[in-house]
Formats: sequence, structure tokens, C-alpha cells
Amino acid sequence: MKLNPPSKAASALCLCMVLLLGTAIFAQQATTPNSTNDSDTAKKVCAMVSRFHISGKPINDEISEKLMRRFIKQLDPQKLYFYKSDINNFETEKNQLDDKLIDGDVKFAYQCFDLYLSRLQERMDYAQQLVDVEHDFTIDESIIVDAKNIDFAKDQSEMNERWRKRVKYDVLNLILDDKKIEEARKQLHKRYTKNVKNMVETEQAEKLEMYLSALTHCFDPHSSYMSPQTLEDFRISMELSLDGIGAALRSEDGFTIVAEIVPGGAADADGRLKPGDKIIAVAQDDGEFVDVVEMKLSKVVRYIRGKRGTIVQLRVKTEENTSPEVYKLTRKKIELSTSEVKGKIIDSGERIPGRTGRIGIISIPSFYRDFRGAQRGDENFKSTARDVRKVLYDFRDQGGVDGIVIDLRFNGGGALSEAIEVSGLFVDEGPVVQVKQLDGERKIHRDAEPGAVYNGPLVVVCNRLSASASEIFAGAIKDYKRGIIIGDTTTHGKGTVQNVMTVSNKMFSFLNGPDLGALKLTINQFYRVNGDSTQNRGVRSDIVLPSLIDKMDLGESFLDDAMAFDKTEVAPFAPVNLVNQQILKSLKESSSKRVVTDKDFKEKLAEIDQYLKKKDQKTISLVEAVRRKEMIDDKAKEKAEKLKEEKKKEEEEKKKDPKAEKDIFKKDYYNDEILNITVDYMNVLKNMTTVQR
Repeated sequence: MKLNPPSKAASALCLCMVLLLGTAIFAQQATTPNSTNDSDTAKKVCAMVSRFHISGKPINDEISEKLMRRFIKQLDPQKLYFYKSDINNFETEKNQLDDKLIDGDVKFAYQCFDLYLSRLQERMDYAQQLVDVEHDFTIDESIIVDAKNIDFAKDQSEMNERWRKRVKYDVLNLILDDKKIEEARKQLHKRYTKNVKNMVETEQAEKLEMYLSALTHCFDPHSSYMSPQTLEDFRISMELSLDGIGAALRSEDGFTIVAEIVPGGAADADGRLKPGDKIIAVAQDDGEFVDVVEMKLSKVVRYIRGKRGTIVQLRVKTEENTSPEVYKLTRKKIELSTSEVKGKIIDSGERIPGRTGRIGIISIPSFYRDFRGAQRGDENFKSTARDVRKVLYDFRDQGGVDGIVIDLRFNGGGALSEAIEVSGLFVDEGPVVQVKQLDGERKIHRDAEPGAVYNGPLVVVCNRLSASASEIFAGAIKDYKRGIIIGDTTTHGKGTVQNVMTVSNKMFSFLNGPDLGALKLTINQFYRVNGDSTQNRGVRSDIVLPSLIDKMDLGESFLDDAMAFDKTEVAPFAPVNLVNQQILKSLKESSSKRVVTDKDFKEKLAEIDQYLKKKDQKTISLVEAVRRKEMIDDKAKEKAEKLKEEKKKEEEEKKKDPKAEKDIFKKDYYNDEILNITVDYMNVLKNMTTVQR
């Protein structure tokens, strides 16, 4: 569907008027502290926030003080670097930052960051000394876990004591992880050195991005400033494609290491680059090589990425050969297929004896859309709705299914238009979501396509990290009584819509000003067709299954400055009544009987109980014997180790076959219960149809 700008005035500022329901990725671009570009960026960001944020709040002294505290917390959340005197000095400007920002003055960000770097170096120098000290792990002392309960250190003596315990804690953790003391010390020396190096390499654009995003976060948690590089990363996540060589990279001990080769990319076609290879230098076409050893990974990635059709040279040290080799690769478009919609049909009888039925599983990792491709009229532009439709047609061509499970676990959102179109594949035409605009006007977004592609039994699986567009879809399915929602108690609770607006005027061909990035700003709130906002409360599951994530402080209600829940009018709609209280009661009772007797669910409930006991723990003991006993009692630790081993095996298998796809619905107790509930639901609906006949 076409997305309209919030107002005529806003259209002049918008790069691509994309209504979004997700989170951004942070990256960087070099610039000069408080340069003309920084000043222009700050002025424009302030003007846009004041004019277009849905709250209508001004940038005033209240925001100024909140900004100061946010930025300091961002740099030093555990209160391990700044002194109380540093904070007192910062506070002399707490009511001035708003005026300075509006005038384009961002010096506070750089001065604050520079002092942080200085304090970091001091602390890491001291920590390096403490690593080699003989620590007594029999002394009854503890370390404070939650920094909210302490103030910043008043002097060096107090700070040194915090770091003595901190280093002791780090050493003890490694010893408990079966590291010998010499190995633990070596690892910590390396860690503390790397801490300084990573922060020193923070580029000016990163600092500006942190500061301006701290400002936007004072209005709500989902508004943020994106540098030009961040904007490019954001587009990649939405379009599921990029131009490059097709290799996932990681950083280890100063080296850029190939983690994975992306199927269909330039590196895959060339065949020489392998997982584990070290990239030590990069050159453009026939240019000079740039040494990338000890270089920040994000910067290395920028050297390697480039326009399709151009050449990049990599100097590579392989695991087999110590002498470097040079690979010349032609960049090409890479489809990020691992993040797209996937589908498979499961015979429930093969997974769970006695439970017959063909169940279609559709995994939707995000609601992506290639807006630029759609604008260009590309025939095959990437779209979640298109891909879900294809999977549904594939199910039909494979003989059909008796029920479908839509898996939205960990789906953080995406494009509003995709959430609407995907909903339309399962419900007849009608309203899907309501949006309150800047002027307070309520707009109803409808599925305009008559009929549904699939009309059978439908189950939607969510968790606490299913957000935004996921909640629009889940809310529509629930309100239309089209299917049942299974998972955590509720979803994330993000009921706001963001718009990506350019901060520069490069969209006009006659202007050649610098690219100043973009602002992802909350300009709308969305509501279910029943009138409820999903904000803060989310979409509640019809059937709740035990989950550790469900007990964690995850969700909108735990975020600072989150907007409040509210309601609007009901949008006239016609429920299909494939769900009622009688059906839900029957399904819940059957599921509960299985869960209480299932060995794995019993273990999960014990793990949850253990987690809840520790959740509000204020301190951690530094006595080795106490910690070892806690480890023995800690089932969560055992589970984590088990998952770690499983992941390691999975990665090893992937190294053998990089093109091997991860199972989108692996066999485990949780997924088996989802299948059990789905079969129960299919049978209930089948019996209802038989009775009605």
C-alpha cells in the first residue's frame, strides 16, 4: 500500500516516508568534532523532533537534564569510571544543553566522551595491576550487582575499592569456568587492553549519533538519529540485500576472520575464501592495500563493501598456509536469504506418535520490504507478504495442510504495510490496524484484497520479543477470532510507528549539501481494530507456555520514557469466530495436563523458579566455595552450557556445509507442545464442522 506523509510540510523532509515498527542498527562515519556538519545536523534534528514527534513535547530544560543523565548513563552505566565530582561538573550544564543543541552546539558530547576515555584509561591501567595480585577467595565479601543502588565514587580510594572487587569478580568467574589462574590473568590483560582500544577507536560520527539518539530517547525509546552509514545498514535490514562479497565477518584478537560464506555471493562463486580465513589487508580495484589488522570491524566492512560490479582485493591468511594470498573479487548483489520467510510442512505423527495431521510452519523473522525496489517498479522486490504468499502456494502445491503455525518469536517488527498485507492473507477484506496521526486524526488501514489465501486452522506463536508489526498481525488474528495466540504471557508492547526522515536536503537534485543521515522518529501510534493500543501491554496469548524469557524484564513497560497505553474507538469489523471461550478452555486444559507431566517442562519450571530467586539479588558473593555451590544449584547454568554445546555443533556442521539451512522449527519439548495444541485445535474445528452439518 502507499504510505502518506504525516503532513505536507513533512514531505519536504522525508527521504522515503517509510512507516516502521522495529529497531535500528548503529554504525558510524568519520567527521570532525562540532564541525559545521555536526552543527547543522543538531539544529535540524532538534527542529524535526519539536515539529514531528507525536508527543508534541518541546525541547526544554526538563529534556536537557534528562539528556545529560541519559548520555552519562550510556557511557558509564555501572558507575565504574566517572567520579561524583565529574557528575557535579556536568550538572552545571544540565539546563543549558537544550539551548545549545537548538543552536547547533554539541561540544558537551565530545567533552563528556573525552573525559570518559581518560577515566577509562585510568581504570584499565589500575585493573591491569590488580589482575596479577593474589586474590583471597575465602574472604566473606561481595560485589554490588545493581548500580542503581549506589552513587558515583566520591574519591580515588572508593573507586579503587570498586575496581579491586570488580577484577576479583572477573578472575573468579574465569576460575569457575575451569581456567587456570595463569590463563585467567592472560585473558583479562587482553580484555582490559581491548576495552581501551575499542573505545579509543570510536569515530566522531558514532559519538554524535550516541548523543543525538540520547536526545530522541528522552521522548520515547524508539526514536533515534542514524548516521549515513547506519541508514545504509538499516536499508540492508529492510531490503534483505546488499552489494559486497557475501561473507559474514567477526573480530578476534585484532584479526578480521571470515565467520560464514553467504550462499550466492561473490565469495561463494569464487570458492577460495573459507570460514576461519583471516583478512589482513584490503585494496580497491588495483589500488594500494590498506592494513586492516587491529582495525575496528565496522571499518573493515566499509572497505570491503561497495557497488556491485566493482572489484575488491583481499590479502588473506588461510588456516592451511601461513603466507598470505591475494583474492580479487567482483562485488555483486547478495540476497540475505537467512533472514527471509521460510516454510516447511511437518507430519505431526512423525514428531509425536498418535498425533496425525499435516502442519505448515511459516517462520517470519521480520516484516521486511524493499521500498526502493517497489518504487522503481522492480518485478521481484523483496517483501514479507510476497514471500508468505509464495509459501502458502507451495503448501497448496504439496497437497495442502491441515493447519498452519506462524512463528513470530523474536520478530522485532518492520514495515507497517507488510503487517497489513500479511494479515490480509488470512482474513477477508476489512480493517487491520488503526493509526493515530500527528494531528490526532484516526486513520484506518484496511486489507483491500477480497478473500483470504488460507482459511484453515491458524496458530500464531509469539514471545516477549515479538514487537511492533508482529503485534499488529497477532492483534488482528486475535480480534477477528481467526486463530489462537500461543507463547509468553504477552508480546513486547510496542504500539508506536516510526518514520525515517532525511536530515539533509540531498533528495533535491539542485542541492549538493553533505549527507547528514536520517532521523527515525515516532510520529504515530497504532491501535488494534478493537480499539486497544498494544503500547506497554502488548497482545496477550490465549495459551501461555512456561518460558524463561517471559519472566525477564523485557518489553516496553520496562523501558524508560515509554509512551502510555491508551484506547481509541472500535473500527467496525466482522469476526469469523473460529475461536471462542469454550474452545480456548478445552485447549488450555489439554495443554496444561501435558505440561505438568512433561519432564522437560518440569525442568524449565524449576529453572524459572531458580531464576526468579536470583532475579532481585542485589549482590554477588566473591567467596569461591559459595559461588561453586550456587553453580551446582543453578540449573540455568547447566542449560546454558547445553545450549552452548548445541550451538557449537551447529556451527561446526555449518563449516562443513555453509549452505546448510538451520531448521526453522527444530524438535524440542516446546515446539512439540505447539504441535500438540495445533492438532487439538484442528480436531476441535473439524468436530464443530461435523456437528454443524
